[in-house]
Amino acid sequence: MKQIYAFEQKEDFDRYQGIIQRFSNKLKNYQKILEEQYALNDLPKGVIWTTPELATNAFSDIPIPAYTNKNLIYMSPDIAYWRKLFLQQLEGKQLPKVQYFYENYSEKELFIILAHELTHHSDLFLDGFEDDREDGIWFEEGMCFYLPRKLLLSEKEFDEITAVEMELVNTFNDKYGNHSIEAFGSSSYEGSLSSIMFDYWRSYLAVKHLVEVRAKNDLMSVFDQYRKWDQEGRKVSLVEYFELESFV
Repeated sequence: MKQIYAFEQKEDFDRYQGIIQRFSNKLKNYQKILEEQYALNDLPKGVIWTTPELATNAFSDIPIPAYTNKNLIYMSPDIAYWRKLFLQQLEGKQLPKVQYFYENYSEKELFIILAHELTHHSDLFLDGFEDDREDGIWFEEGMCFYLPRKLLLSEKEFDEITAVEMELVNTFNDKYGNHSIEAFGSSSYEGSLSSIMFDYWRSYLAVKHLVEVRAKNDLMSVFDQYRKWDQEGRKVSLVEYFELESFV
């Protein structure tokens, strides 16, 4: 993958050069794991490193400065911006543990977001970037967080982010949880940041439940069921197929 720098000012490149180099090296290692174990067969052409402003206003109108398409991953490495962005998710609610976590959001956690974007390119997922993806989106999004977190974080770090997102789901469920997880992204990035992220939190927790409780940590058996759902013609929603209606 090419490393492409999209900055208006040389000062921006200079500011981010260190973290970009660290992330690029780590991404090569994660890429190798995906290629060897998780069917990463076709790589995107590159990673476009840019500022939050360009990511969310010039290259896209998505309010989160990390996303992927068939050919490119767009990523802002501005950790200070990410910390402020994630603190906005609280919507002014007093959640001291969550607030502390995001105030001290680490490079390691930020790298998980980049790894999430690369994970989308695994051929274990059934729907390509050009397909009309209308069902089962929650599974891919949740798995794209679960897999790099499980592989790259320590047990303590993994449990910490899980507890944070569980608290956020519990806090905002009455406000944003009135639709099925199958309607992932129904806000179409037009709602509040918390309403957008709610679907990601819930999808991650659903996938974690599937892998660790239902499948007793046999991750590939979950993918086997996912493929079976597709091969049988997707007669019911993926939530129904996995019998997760009460969970989500």
